[in-house]
Amino acid sequence: MNNQSRRRFLSDVGSGMLVAGIGSSLAMELGISTAWAEEEEASLTFGSLEPLVDLMQQTPLEKLQPLLMQQIQKGVELKTLIAAGSLANSRFFAGQDYVGFHTMMALMPAWQISEELSGQEKPLPVLKVLYRNTARIHEAGGDERLHPVEPGKLATTGQGDRQLFQDMCSTNMLTAERTLAALLQKDRNQAYNDLQHLVQDAPDVHRVTLSWRAWDALQLVGFEHAHTLLRQSVRYCVQREQERVNNKRPEPPLRSLTPRLLDEYKLLGRKIGSRRADAEWVDQLARTLFAGTRKQGAEAAAAALAEGFAPEDIGEAMSLAANMLVLNDPGRSEKSASNDKPKDSVHGASVGVHASDAANSWRNITRVTNRRNQICSLIVGGWHTAGQTGYVTDDPFAFDVDAISSNDPGPDDLLEALKAAVESKDQSRAMAVVKYWESVGHRPKAIFDCLRQYAVSQDGALHAEKYFRTVTEEFATTRKEFRWRHMIGLARVTASEYGWPAPGGEQARDLLRS
Repeated sequence: MNNQSRRRFLSDVGSGMLVAGIGSSLAMELGISTAWAEEEEASLTFGSLEPLVDLMQQTPLEKLQPLLMQQIQKGVELKTLIAAGSLANSRFFAGQDYVGFHTMMALMPAWQISEELSGQEKPLPVLKVLYRNTARIHEAGGDERLHPVEPGKLATTGQGDRQLFQDMCSTNMLTAERTLAALLQKDRNQAYNDLQHLVQDAPDVHRVTLSWRAWDALQLVGFEHAHTLLRQSVRYCVQREQERVNNKRPEPPLRSLTPRLLDEYKLLGRKIGSRRADAEWVDQLARTLFAGTRKQGAEAAAAALAEGFAPEDIGEAMSLAANMLVLNDPGRSEKSASNDKPKDSVHGASVGVHASDAANSWRNITRVTNRRNQICSLIVGGWHTAGQTGYVTDDPFAFDVDAISSNDPGPDDLLEALKAAVESKDQSRAMAVVKYWESVGHRPKAIFDCLRQYAVSQDGALHAEKYFRTVTEEFATTRKEFRWRHMIGLARVTASEYGWPAPGGEQARDLLRS
């Protein structure tokens, strides 16, 4: 523990609270005494969660998982550990570190996966992501980025969204954070709605997914910490605007396109539609979003909204279009390959995985925001999903179902075949097994159970948990005619990412067995 952190922690919490949380022996080993120290800088602290938060920032990596297991054995719930990990990540990285915010985005999916497990393996996904979180904190070094800020003064007009947007455009990080703090004091739900104006300005997958995962995490962290988690999005957006201005790039096209479409289709004056689409309509919109330009994607979403189609159906089409990018991906070229993402791989930061995670986030945001943001999230999501066919082929990646069906395999045989395909990194065969499983009418649970184990055991280049959760949610909210496309995509990505075990995974399993 560095001196700054020790002074901060002891001044704000007191060593007695920490010792009670982690034990006197470890406290002494980490260099924490019972003496109080002078406070040198205002520090962001988190009440009863502070001992766990600090533990995740300061504990030597080789001692982290044994200590977390002690906490679990004492009765600390996995959701509490995830809450503490989220706060540690936010305080240290503030949405401004690539690996850091990827870890933040994996925390809630890890807990959600743990809720699907039972017995000895239940803590594994949580331990995996918390290990990664602390590892990156130590690797990055330096000081915590988030400190307390006083709420700013809001304009009398009550248009917090415009004020926050203007703060971003002025690239004044502190002013934007203070505005968000003031908005959260008035109405946290409205504050999140106001934040979406920044998220929708120039979307990328990290911009939208960080916003959604931070909001989702508040159900565990507690809304009293909303400013800490949502500041990440403010900082991310302001930083991107700073980069744009510094590099003298033009304003994002959506700044003018979204208002034009809202006006052209008179969308803000309409009620949100409830017209249900049939399967043919959803499939056609998906293909339009897949094949069209960015502008065409936004206009297609706006037109669908003007025709009164339900946001869920428009979002379903957007998700299916993103899935087509997974299924039509030819795999990485030699030029774009890396050590953990080799030639022909499709996992990690691939076009389809990114598009799918983004579409999932846009859909989730429409479910928790106001009418204006439901409309704009779908328009911007249409823009975001479209225009990417240059990265993929016209035809889906080939797989041979007949090669699977020829021996008339039963469910157990198919599951063994799927495992073998994944562990031999045979993307095509993994896809074929899942397609055949669907064709004979087997239930999806066994396939999810099979593929989940790899989402937990493999690193996935920072995307395994997130993409597994994306597919879980999209499968559940996609009609039966199309839902298995998502599972086939998951099988492909799982086979691609196999072979890079999650750091700390072996230690976690040993601890759970002991």
